[in-house]
Amino acid sequence: MTNVNKIKGTIGILTGGGDVPGLNPAIRAVTIRAIREGYQVIGLRRGWAGITELVRDKQVDNSSKYILLTEDVVNRAGRTGGTFLHSSRTRPSHVPKNQVPDHLKDIYSDEENDLTPEVIKNLAWLNIDYLIPIGGDDTLSYGVRLYKEGVKVVAIPKTMDNDVPGTDYCIGFSTCVTRTINMTNVLRTSAGSHERMLVMEVFGRYAGFTALLPTMAGAANRCVIPEYKFDIEKLTELMVADRYTNPSKYSVVLVSEGAMFEGGDMTFENHEMDMFGHKKLGGIGELVSAEMKNLSGKFNNGRTINVINQKLGYLVRGGDPDAIDSIVPMAYGNLALDLILQGIHGRLVILKNGRYDNAPLEIITSSKKLINVEKYYNTDRLRPFYKSFEMKPLFIMTGE
Repeated sequence: MTNVNKIKGTIGILTGGGDVPGLNPAIRAVTIRAIREGYQVIGLRRGWAGITELVRDKQVDNSSKYILLTEDVVNRAGRTGGTFLHSSRTRPSHVPKNQVPDHLKDIYSDEENDLTPEVIKNLAWLNIDYLIPIGGDDTLSYGVRLYKEGVKVVAIPKTMDNDVPGTDYCIGFSTCVTRTINMTNVLRTSAGSHERMLVMEVFGRYAGFTALLPTMAGAANRCVIPEYKFDIEKLTELMVADRYTNPSKYSVVLVSEGAMFEGGDMTFENHEMDMFGHKKLGGIGELVSAEMKNLSGKFNNGRTINVINQKLGYLVRGGDPDAIDSIVPMAYGNLALDLILQGIHGRLVILKNGRYDNAPLEIITSSKKLINVEKYYNTDRLRPFYKSFEMKPLFIMTGE
């Protein structure tokens, strides 16, 4: 490691929100390049939680809050999935009273507390000159808050939903699509063996990229997405027709976790909210399966068709990254270092129209990245449009 007397500065890095394959390669890319450029790198543990809970006292063991990163440490983890720095959905600006760290309870005693002043002091205590948060729009929205408070932030987008505004690609998306296609192909053999309809629930709270793109790639006959409330009778009719025309007598639909019935709302596992105000989604796949089975006889001469229901969940976010989620994080990490070496901050590293670039950090909170339904989704057929691919980017739908 670079001699401490020659260190140009200190870079902090963290991963927040859900885990995805590609986080460890991004951490490795930042760390190796930074060290070779003369910087020290500190990994902040558990997303925003570690830097929020840190105790500014040299006598206190803060090893669960941060770690000094070396090439050996990141090389061991860099080829694996998940995040060795761990993660959380902590939002320092909205900390409930019962989650305020013990050493701060005398200062912060409201039902909801803004611990941002402590975060800024903690970053200064660690001598962090630049901060690189890796996360989705929730994690990075707090990065925007810190930037507005004077912290030098360069952000890296990740989320399997691929819905961070300003970029065509977020770390984790390609592996999610790859796994979705693969697991649909695994389960279609069971659906075909028993002549059933197959319902696969996939991630996607507000944006349906993880359902629409695998469907476009041939993984499913139909898909329903958060951007368009669907008619369950129409979906059932289409699925029964798809099954009838299939020689193996089965059909497949991908259902985004945030998809909604016509006239309905999102389906939640429970009503507990995280610090970003989100309830845990889950169950729409079960509801679609039950309704499709009940309605199937109407379109099948009175005979009910059984349904296989599978929620992919963590199966698409665990394990090793695919090729794209190994290459893009490497590039994003180096892009972040390029900016830091130029003294530039307040930026989000991005992929746009097939080229690496960067954008103003504020773009994260200034817009929403959703599927352009009119352009990409056939609402009559509940599947993607298959037309006008010329000059489109690699993953077709960019949410422009």
